[in-house]
Amino acid sequence: MASTLFTNARIVDGTAPEAGSPVSVLVEGGTIREVSKSVASAKAKVIDLRGKTLMPGLIDAHVHVIAGVADLGRNAALPDSLVAVRSLVIMRDMLMRGFTTVRDVGGADFGLKQATEEGNFPTPRLVISGKALSQTGGHADFRGRYDDRSTPVTGHKLGALGRVCDGLDQVRRAAREEIKGGADFIKIMANGGCASPTDPIHFLGFSVSELEAIVEEARMAGTYVSAHVYTDEAIRRCVEAGVHSLEHCNLIEAETAKLAASKGAVAVPTLVTYDKLVSDGPKLGFPPDSVAKVDVVRSAGMNSLAVMKQAGLAMAYGSDLLGEMHKYQSEEFVIRGRALPAHEVIASATHVAAKLLRLEGKIGTVAAGAHADLIVVDGDPLTDLSLLTRQGRHIPLIMKGGAFVKRVSLG
Repeated sequence: MASTLFTNARIVDGTAPEAGSPVSVLVEGGTIREVSKSVASAKAKVIDLRGKTLMPGLIDAHVHVIAGVADLGRNAALPDSLVAVRSLVIMRDMLMRGFTTVRDVGGADFGLKQATEEGNFPTPRLVISGKALSQTGGHADFRGRYDDRSTPVTGHKLGALGRVCDGLDQVRRAAREEIKGGADFIKIMANGGCASPTDPIHFLGFSVSELEAIVEEARMAGTYVSAHVYTDEAIRRCVEAGVHSLEHCNLIEAETAKLAASKGAVAVPTLVTYDKLVSDGPKLGFPPDSVAKVDVVRSAGMNSLAVMKQAGLAMAYGSDLLGEMHKYQSEEFVIRGRALPAHEVIASATHVAAKLLRLEGKIGTVAAGAHADLIVVDGDPLTDLSLLTRQGRHIPLIMKGGAFVKRVSLG
């Protein structure tokens, strides 16, 4: 069993505004065995981290690893084999940016998750919702105005983010099928969205009784519901129905944010995607009508961070990028850093996200008993969040499950 001893490790994990005092971290096999000021190990390979920062592997709580094409309707029509191979490349690149765990909120299936767990390809740990649930004409219905073909009930393409279901019986069945198929949680489209063709941002998705039925199905399976939401009304009705994970939240208002916080909900802002959909989306095939909808939520995004912080609403890290825009995944750190303290931004991608993923104590922390998912950063990201960007240029070491997936000389 291979073991590694990191010495002079100053840990940054989002729990404090300054890096910790130097400690030693012993990794044995795939687990962190000990963290203390003095660790002895005769067999461990010693790595001196003087002048560097040791961090838990990063967590992105809002990705679509199957979205190799920005036009999601076109992506859904691609062969499963092509989508699968492209998703492995997307996940490899995420890992090389330091993201050792990602939560897919629409698209990835259990087969893809199993492929990551078999360890034959360099990928992050993968937590999945299966196909997102959408009503007819909702955010996962890409048929457009003139296409009245029936939507599939089974056999959904890997490249499709979601599935359409209407009415109490259908939404319950869809939720049960996704859970049976290996979903770790349920994702719903409870508001209009930018990428889809027939639902303006203000549209509300699903009736209250449908929302409550889906939440009940998730609770019966011991898990939770995540909702795509932008408007204050959509967020409030989801919170009141028992939805736990609130994606985007650009138009949230103070009272709703306080209500969500009181219920223990978690928000997952995804600000970087709006910047890139405007700048890069058109040339990458993102439909013009969809680009026009982005501005409705883009301008309110930064203000939403202040509203949620003031309300005490926990925020996890999310990027929500598509196609060739995945490369901007780490830019979310810098964008949030303009409105929030650096350690809170880092917390969103470490212990806050770990708790949301129900992997608290196993990921997002440098502690005994946790998975040995670790990254080493040149310098201190608490003083410069951009050190976490540039495709891992300032991250010379990346370890997942005790194995190095990137190892550059520390000089």
